[in-house]
Amino acid sequence: MFSGIVKGIGTVLERRDRGADCRVVVGCGGVLAGPLALGASVAVNGVCLTVVESTSESFAADVSAATLAVTTLGRLAAGVRVNLEPPLALGDTLDGHLVTGHVDGVAEVVETAPDGGSTRIAFELPAPLERYVARKGSVAVDGVSLTVNAVQGRRFEVNVIPHTLAVTIAGGYAAGTPVNVEVDLVARYVERLLGERER
Repeated sequence: MFSGIVKGIGTVLERRDRGADCRVVVGCGGVLAGPLALGASVAVNGVCLTVVESTSESFAADVSAATLAVTTLGRLAAGVRVNLEPPLALGDTLDGHLVTGHVDGVAEVVETAPDGGSTRIAFELPAPLERYVARKGSVAVDGVSLTVNAVQGRRFEVNVIPHTLAVTIAGGYAAGTPVNVEVDLVARYVERLLGERER
C-alpha cells in the first residue's frame, strides 16, 4: 500500500526483455534508502513492483505481460525517468490517499496550462474508468496523489503545484503523454457493494 506521495525520480538503467515479460533496472541513488530488501515492494510510476535484485544505487524488478498490457511500463527504456515511492509502513503518516499500486488503465494528457501559481493539467480517461472519477475526489496519476478539480465526461483536470512538478515526472507532461491512472479505492468498493445490494 502506498500514499501517492512520490519520494523522487529514478532513471531506468536497463530493460531486459524476457519473452512477453521484461526485467527493468532502475537507478534510485539518493531517492530510496538502499539497498532495498529482496521481495520488497516499490511503486514505479504508480505500479507496484517487487524487488528481485538490489544494490545501494539501483534495483531490478520483473514486469509481467499482464502488467505491460494495462500500464505505461511497456514503454520503459534506458534513460526514461520514473516516479518512485516505497510502501507505507504501519504508523506512517498518510499525506496523500490510499493507493494500492494496481493501475486501472492508461489515460492521456490533453493539455497543460499555467493557472495562477500552479499548472492545470487535463487528462482523458479510458471510457470504463469515467464513472470512478469525481470532482474533489482523489486519483493517482503515475503514482502521484492528486485532487480532481473538474470532470466532464472522460476528461478530468487537476492543478499541480510547482513542488510536485519539480519532484515528479509531471513536470515533463505535454499533450499526448500517456499516464498510469489508479482510481480511488473507495469508489471501486462502493460500486461493488451497491451492485451486491441490487441483486
